Amino acid sequence: MPREVIITCAVTGSVHTPSMSPHLPITPDRIAEQAIAAARAGAAILHLHARDPETGHPTPDPEVFMQFLPRIKAECDAVVNITTGGGMGMSVEQRMAAALRTKPEMCSLNMGSINFGLYPALNKPREWQHDWEPAFLENSRDFVFKNTFKDIETALHRLGSERGVRFEFECYDVGHLYNLAHFLDRRLVTPPLFIQLVLGILGGIGADTENFAFMKRTADKLFGSEYRFSVLGAGRHQMPLAATSLSMGGHIRVGLEDNLFLNPGELAPDNASQVARARQFVDGLSMNIASPASAREALGLKGADRVAF
Repeated sequence: MPREVIITCAVTGSVHTPSMSPHLPITPDRIAEQAIAAARAGAAILHLHARDPETGHPTPDPEVFMQFLPRIKAECDAVVNITTGGGMGMSVEQRMAAALRTKPEMCSLNMGSINFGLYPALNKPREWQHDWEPAFLENSRDFVFKNTFKDIETALHRLGSERGVRFEFECYDVGHLYNLAHFLDRRLVTPPLFIQLVLGILGGIGADTENFAFMKRTADKLFGSEYRFSVLGAGRHQMPLAATSLSMGGHIRVGLEDNLFLNPGELAPDNASQVARARQFVDGLSMNIASPASAREALGLKGADRVAF
């Protein structure tokens, strides 16, 4: 039987700012619309952040999440994956707040602390819509995304054990895979593991096929058959690494959180266009797109009937 590929769509994120693209969804209505369209285009998993609807600044406010989560659930069957990465300057409690309230099927969970540099985006001249945007990017020059072992343990307990959430384990470098293996050894996580290999963030591992292959070999050594992997290629690396992942037995993640463009110099008009492009890769390799139901079964998820939105 042809292999089934899980497409994750990361709809808005907290990396890009409103002035970078008019197509980046900011308001709850636009986040919902683009998420639903991405699901209809073939995304089995929707990875979601929230933004202040007036300024576009990333927000951890559960009330904002609740303005779009119920609509997404009502209008599509995709798995909802809520961030615990949040955005720059948020505390661990703030980053978990929306997931603690809504009890989703999945959450992202960064497997370690890293430098997270966004400031090179200041090199491109642009008209800023909001005063906070250039300062936000500049502040990343002195920013460390913090997820200590204690932070990770807290998320695994309060979200996993207490609320039945399973995780997309985001690994930005090889050491993050060893951190995950540590928690597997301690039986704080259980297979099947869903690992998102993140390449191309300034502060993490570089986005090239040699690094990807090394990450994959390391995961094979540590986890054997007990894991599934997907690949996030930042920026222009998104689609090339997606194609590479398919050739190596993996799944793929696209979306405006990770890359604002559809082609060189051409802004993606929405998230669904990136999902459709990824789907062309899958179809071209005679593979099948995983449905939300298939993704739930493969990843051992609790089901949409057990969330709190």
